[in-house]
Amino acid sequence: MRSITKNIGSTYSEPQKGDINISDIKKVLIIRPNHRLGNQLLLTPLVQEVINTFQDCEIDLFVKGGVAHPVFENYKQINKIIKLPKKPFNNLFQYAKSWVSIKQKTYDLVINGDKNSSSGRLLTQMAKAKIKVFGDVNETIQKNFKDHEHISKYPVYNLRHYLSKLGFSSQDKDMPVLDIKLNDSEINKGKTVLNNITKNDKKTICIYTNATGNKCYSEEWWETFYSRLKLEYSNYNIIEMLPIENISKINFKAPHFYSKDLREMAAIIHNTSIFIAADNGVMHLASASLTPCVGFFSVTNPNIYAPYGNGSVALHTNKTTIDDWIKAIDGILK
Repeated sequence: MRSITKNIGSTYSEPQKGDINISDIKKVLIIRPNHRLGNQLLLTPLVQEVINTFQDCEIDLFVKGGVAHPVFENYKQINKIIKLPKKPFNNLFQYAKSWVSIKQKTYDLVINGDKNSSSGRLLTQMAKAKIKVFGDVNETIQKNFKDHEHISKYPVYNLRHYLSKLGFSSQDKDMPVLDIKLNDSEINKGKTVLNNITKNDKKTICIYTNATGNKCYSEEWWETFYSRLKLEYSNYNIIEMLPIENISKINFKAPHFYSKDLREMAAIIHNTSIFIAADNGVMHLASASLTPCVGFFSVTNPNIYAPYGNGSVALHTNKTTIDDWIKAIDGILK
């Protein structure tokens, strides 16, 4: 599919400098047809960039599955979430209906949020819009920004570069971070849940020991690391967030909690001092709760998926030692 769709957009006739005013951009479609939690959370910086750039705009999202609803629940600028079914062959009518719906509305701007998504490129081509950003990373971006590989950052750099070609002022502001936009009520409820777990006033370290496939570290690895955490941070609570499978790589030795509510999970994490996990969707949820994260990487590329902002760090465990990990945690906590 990538071979077939790689040239889509090459014949698109781009607007010229002066053709579009920034105030003309009112209706925006962002396309990211992936059902995974992490990928929906990694879309939040681009959504923020659009909101910050185009005042009073309304945004439609084209995604897959239902996880976008809790992720973007508190984004008032989101007008509509168009969903592809998570299992398209079981829902062919709904799948086709979602694709067709793209042609039923005219947008001012359409953005493909993933340059590697064949369906994203096709949908961007199909959509009716004055401006289309297909997602290819320009050489200028690669040259000027060392972090251009990051899956959350390059769509923002792309949009800024594209708008600069249209004559809009260059955007040199900070890169938006992942943000699920917890409100005060959610944060206070999370604090109450955390206090019921720890039953003291000490600061809290939260760990998450699960991950998918070969990103998941062994029980022995986590047991060793957990023992070191207890030794180094005896003045902190150490709690474990359990995955949906309700399993623990440290055999439930730490106080723990379990929830299927994404926003509740984020609110609890928000009230902790640091979140430590392997690369996975919950790590990105923690990052979107605005808590400092330590992300462990062994098979995936931290240049693409690293947590960033809020003091977060990524560590490649094949190139570092447990002493390096503790030093990184110290840099956040001390």
